[in-house]
Amino acid sequence: MNHRIQIFAVLAIIIFFASCGDKEENKKTTAPPVATATYKTMILQPRLISGNVQLPGVMQPFQFVQLYPKISGFIKNVAVDRGSLVRQGQVLITLEAPEIEQQVASAKLKYTQAQATYITSKDRYRRLLETSVTPGTIAPYDLEATASKMQGDSATAQGEYANYKAQETMKSYLTVTAPFDGIITERNVHPGALAGPGAQNAKPMLVLQQLSKLRLVVDIPEQYAMQVKNGDNVKYKTNAIPGVEFTGTISRSSQSLSNNYRSETIEIDVQNVDNKFKPGMYAEVVLPTSGSANAFVVPKSAVVTTTERKYVITVDNNIAHWTDISEGNQSNDSTEIFGNLHNGSEVIVNANYQVKDGQTVK
Repeated sequence: MNHRIQIFAVLAIIIFFASCGDKEENKKTTAPPVATATYKTMILQPRLISGNVQLPGVMQPFQFVQLYPKISGFIKNVAVDRGSLVRQGQVLITLEAPEIEQQVASAKLKYTQAQATYITSKDRYRRLLETSVTPGTIAPYDLEATASKMQGDSATAQGEYANYKAQETMKSYLTVTAPFDGIITERNVHPGALAGPGAQNAKPMLVLQQLSKLRLVVDIPEQYAMQVKNGDNVKYKTNAIPGVEFTGTISRSSQSLSNNYRSETIEIDVQNVDNKFKPGMYAEVVLPTSGSANAFVVPKSAVVTTTERKYVITVDNNIAHWTDISEGNQSNDSTEIFGNLHNGSEVIVNANYQVKDGQTVK
């Protein structure tokens, strides 16, 4: 009896586990399939977005110079101060250096002596030459020796003259003049101070800037560098003169990109006759852009931006692929994109980061 009970118990356990396995198998086979996401797509075609781009700029003086002394000396007189308007050639600072005066006087004396010696040698040679016309009066050797001495004295006189002029030039450095018309924007010396070219970190004696004409300097990002050129008209505004829009023309460009900021520098000449602007002022510059022939245009909603990358989602055989891109010109809700894209590629318009690379879409 007990033996039969044990057999029935074992059979019951086997039947129980078999039925559980069938249920699990039924669950696996009857699980619903993963739903396929549905998104709106578009076909890429090359198209231009021409418009404007607004960039910051800064006013700079057209000419700018820091005036340092060329030779050492004491400041004798400073004829200008901060804010002084000066003309080209006007005396700004006078220095004094007694040793320079002595060197000029010594050089002049040596030149005078050499010149006198040369004149004497020249006169002697002329007389001997005239006398030698009569045969036998002057030995040929004496005539040649006199000619050689005259040439040597002439060379010595020329050398002393060059040294004298060099010392005079050094003396002229004691007078500092304005290299162009402008305004003194900084003064760092006063009478009695010792100035010289040897100080490495010394401040300039004066700073001179030309304000009648300014440079409006703008750095253009690489993506717009090929879309602007010299001669293009631009518009700009300044915070210092609100509500007024000015126009100008691109005068020059660096024709290269800086390594640090990957941008090209352009300049706009600004006539500042009435001194409306000042160096250092910031301006908002509106540049015309022509668009790029190699760009595709998509709605801004098609571009997904994360902290690590910027991409669009292309669809190939219902499979989503992330394609890294960079943006160009923008207009309203559209933007230019550049990347590994082709004419006729299918791109999701309402893209978002939830669409994974390799996901099935329709």
